[in-house]
Amino acid sequence: GSDELGRDLLSRVIYGTRISLLVALLSVCVSGSVGTLIGLIAGYRRGWTEILIMRAVDIMMSIPAILLAILMVAVLGPSVTNLVIVLGLTRWPRYTRIAYAQTLVVANMPYVTAARLAGARMPRILFHHLLPNILAPLVVVATLEFGLMILYEAGLSFLGLGIQPPTPSWGAIMNAGRDYIASAWWITVFPGVCLFLVVLSVNLLGDYLRDYFDRRSMTS
Repeated sequence: GSDELGRDLLSRVIYGTRISLLVALLSVCVSGSVGTLIGLIAGYRRGWTEILIMRAVDIMMSIPAILLAILMVAVLGPSVTNLVIVLGLTRWPRYTRIAYAQTLVVANMPYVTAARLAGARMPRILFHHLLPNILAPLVVVATLEFGLMILYEAGLSFLGLGIQPPTPSWGAIMNAGRDYIASAWWITVFPGVCLFLVVLSVNLLGDYLRDYFDRRSMTS
């Protein structure tokens, strides 16, 4: 069918898929990179660095992420760039906690101690010895966060704080179709079905990766 302005709904949903997935992917890259780096530093340096970082993580996680995202987008203004930055900066604490917990375990391994005694600097130890060995749980978290970022983008676009018309996104299409739900239900239903199927598929992939890495850790 067509939307409220007579535009082809299928083509807009397909094009909106690209926008939603791009925003989610970039947001995961931003939040994952920032959170993982901070978690590595906290777990490796310990001391006051660890205390300050982890208390900042506790403060960030006590604030509802969607409310913080709405506030930041309202201040910065709605755009694709601002949406990626906002979503990335509201979800980094989850990666930090995972990276921190894993680093505490790996940092005491003999090969890390040997690298430190051999004179390896902190960046080399972090990225060549620690990061490859804590990557598996971070990949699982990133997969689950990808689905959550799609939902956040759709929610913000539905509220008018995300992707702006005429650029289509699933949330913006659903928002435009809510006034026509009685006469043109397909405007809202089909983007919603696509959103449901994509998020469900991503979550199932995350569950599979978690089980896969758990089996590998048990057999190794």
